[in-house]
Amino acid sequence: MTKESSYTAKLPGPDGLYAYSAEEDAIWGELYRRQMTLLATTACREYLEGVALLGLMPQKVPQLLDVNKRLNETTGFGVEGVPALIPPSQFYALLSQGKFPLATFLRRREHIDYIEEPDLFHEVFGHCPMLTNKNFANFVRHFGETAVRLGKGYSWHLFRLFWFTVEFGLINTPQGRRCFGAGIVSSPSEAKSAMEIQTCEFRPFDMLSVLRTPYRIDILQPIYYVIDSFTDLEAIVEQDMEAMILKAKSLGDFPPAFESKAS
Repeated sequence: MTKESSYTAKLPGPDGLYAYSAEEDAIWGELYRRQMTLLATTACREYLEGVALLGLMPQKVPQLLDVNKRLNETTGFGVEGVPALIPPSQFYALLSQGKFPLATFLRRREHIDYIEEPDLFHEVFGHCPMLTNKNFANFVRHFGETAVRLGKGYSWHLFRLFWFTVEFGLINTPQGRRCFGAGIVSSPSEAKSAMEIQTCEFRPFDMLSVLRTPYRIDILQPIYYVIDSFTDLEAIVEQDMEAMILKAKSLGDFPPAFESKAS
């Protein structure tokens, strides 16, 4: 976590379970119900099916052991609780092993609408349902393998690919454009913004363009990239990522579609 964070990661007991309070259960339930109402007509079918496959419910904060078991049963992926924000090298290594790192603390009520650092709701409700989809899970694992293989010099550009897919991805469906990125499905403001063409720009997914697009983490996204299928998504990291990133670096970034963050 950032130095300014007032949150402390929870640690599991001897039985592997995390202790969540009645207030934390209530916050989880409020977040869950609010988002599921929004996502009924904005999230893709694969995400909503994933919520059901994981058995996520509004009554209680889910346990990582249960999430891990259900993911293993569907795609062979898993999760691992981490004590805080972890360095990129550890993050990529876990993904390459088929484990998604999860924060174990839940936001407090004063941050119920927005929290900058990823909490348990963002991690489990946002990320884990899509990991029940085989194409998506394969993409995440192969992304991690590629990041580990290429190393630090390619890390920043590679994370742009992660940002515009795993975090803020949209997909074309027979019912129209739908969201699947964790940063959208776990955020009420982002879920609304991503469906309103007046407030942002939607671009067809193009690897080189993604690699050249800057972003900010603390604003509603002004640009989204839209894939056509999760099969296409899985195939993305089968390209020569090293050559693509080198080309993106030589061409340079697109002008930012946002103002610089005040210091």
